[in-house]
Amino acid sequence: MSSPKKILGSCVVIGVIGWVGYSFWAAYQPRPELLQGQIEAEQYNISSKVPGRIENIYVKKGEMIEKGQAVFSLYSPEIEAKLAQAKAGEAAASALAEEAEQGARTQQVAAAKDQWQKAKAANKLLEKTYARVNNLYKDGVVAEQKKDETYTQWQAAKYTESAAYQMYQMAKEGARSQTKRAANEKVKMAMGSVAEVEAYVADTKIDSWYNGEVSQVMLNAGEIAPQGFPVVSVIDIKQAWAVFHVREDKLKNYKKDQQIDVYLPALDQTVPFTITHIAVMGDYATWRATDNSQGFDLKTFEIEAHPMNEIPNLRVGMSAIVKLD
Repeated sequence: MSSPKKILGSCVVIGVIGWVGYSFWAAYQPRPELLQGQIEAEQYNISSKVPGRIENIYVKKGEMIEKGQAVFSLYSPEIEAKLAQAKAGEAAASALAEEAEQGARTQQVAAAKDQWQKAKAANKLLEKTYARVNNLYKDGVVAEQKKDETYTQWQAAKYTESAAYQMYQMAKEGARSQTKRAANEKVKMAMGSVAEVEAYVADTKIDSWYNGEVSQVMLNAGEIAPQGFPVVSVIDIKQAWAVFHVREDKLKNYKKDQQIDVYLPALDQTVPFTITHIAVMGDYATWRATDNSQGFDLKTFEIEAHPMNEIPNLRVGMSAIVKLD
């Protein structure tokens, strides 16, 4: 009986020694290096060009939305008041342009004609008066001074008639072409102001420019939205990629357009990705000291890789792991 016990004991000892030896051997074997990154996706912030109070929010966090779908609306009485002012300015400019095109009123033309006829009659009267006075002067009845005064009055009447005639012609012709053009350009300027304010009014009703999932709703109904403030954020998971940070001495293993197998622990899947972008990161965050005997430091590069096929249930923030043999 002693012999079987000895044999069994020897086997147990040999087994323990073998297990310990294998454990030490396995512990000192080089293990594959893991490169860990995460999934990111395109994120869009939906905002308005104009400030206002949030009137309605039409979407909820986690909801899938499509391009053109209503997202939120603003209440802005100030913009409505500006629109009323712009339309009033357009109407006033149009009225002035019409006035310039039509010219003076018929009553104004008639009044200018009457003034010309009045000046014309006065001119004829003074012309006859001068002729009489000049004859009397020749007969020695009146002094030369009287003749000169009458002549001066006659000449002044001629100029007055000419000026009245020009005013009459100007009233008939109406505004100059430059004045009409200026009036028409003012109408265009007023129309532009109306179009500008109408664009602001339209921007109080905001639709989505993208397809995706609502990731954040920053403001609620009743709150003030500043100009350009992101009210709703949308993530397009179909435009997703993996981001890895690779130390400079490991960069030789990665090339642009290279295919890599990425393991996604959250989905328990290994999926092929294609490297699309490699760029150095900022110096302030990427310098990493190596052995001082080597005499240099290493920088960190960012690698982006896009999945070759659509991945169901992929989410932003999932871990992405690549094994380096």
